[in-house]
Amino acid sequence: MKKYFGLAFILALSVNLKAQHRLEKIWETDSVINLPESVLPDIKSKVLYVSVMGNNPNDKDGIGGVAKIGLDGKVVDMDWVTGLNAPKGLARLGNIMYAADVTDVVVIDIAKAKVVLKIPIDSSVFLNDITVSDKGIVYVSDTRTKRIHKIEKNKPSVYMENIAGVNGLKAIGKDLFIAGGKTVWKADAQKKMTRVAEIPQGGDGLEPIGNGDFLLTSWGGYVYYVYADGKHDVLLDTTLEKKNTADLGYDPVKKILYIPTFYKKSVMAYQLK
Repeated sequence: MKKYFGLAFILALSVNLKAQHRLEKIWETDSVINLPESVLPDIKSKVLYVSVMGNNPNDKDGIGGVAKIGLDGKVVDMDWVTGLNAPKGLARLGNIMYAADVTDVVVIDIAKAKVVLKIPIDSSVFLNDITVSDKGIVYVSDTRTKRIHKIEKNKPSVYMENIAGVNGLKAIGKDLFIAGGKTVWKADAQKKMTRVAEIPQGGDGLEPIGNGDFLLTSWGGYVYYVYADGKHDVLLDTTLEKKNTADLGYDPVKKILYIPTFYKKSVMAYQLK
């Protein structure tokens, strides 16, 4: 009996080890992107859009913008959109891109590579991540004021308040997933908050895997795999290299993560295994 119990334990352990996720590095760009904060993949067009903050993530200096790089890590156009301040989160619906730019949400026509509108967000201080629902509703976080703002038909309003450390956002159906400090939340259409997970470090970028699981970056240099049941694994730790892991992009078909390194001025690509 003990023999069979031991065999069952070994098999269970083996299955568990096989299920462990890991990252395998594919490439990293040279240090040529001036403070990249967010990556937005356009797999169909085979490009990555990267927010370029410029010299400082707080400054309204007009030297920020959005760059384009290839899926192979080669620079396509460093000046695809210019004249922004310090853009961070990027989101897209159809031909329209939204960028969180300090205190404005910038609306960009992708086909024309042109800013068509800037929407000032009253009382905002440090707009950070941004997401857009399939209904065209834009949500943008302000980490400094602990607020989430909503934009509907180009009209902004305060949507939620008092979310400590609010950063990463992802609209999925009628739900809004939120990285608020060390907590991942789910807010339903009635703004009822449900705790999804607790992680050791404050969350930054948040991307769904498609089965209730998420990939989550922490700016200090961590990438987590967060399971639907709240458990998490550390997939990447670049803290000893002093390499940040900011707002990631994800290709759910090829299972590739694209991670901006902020002060290291590069973008990294990793295969999720």
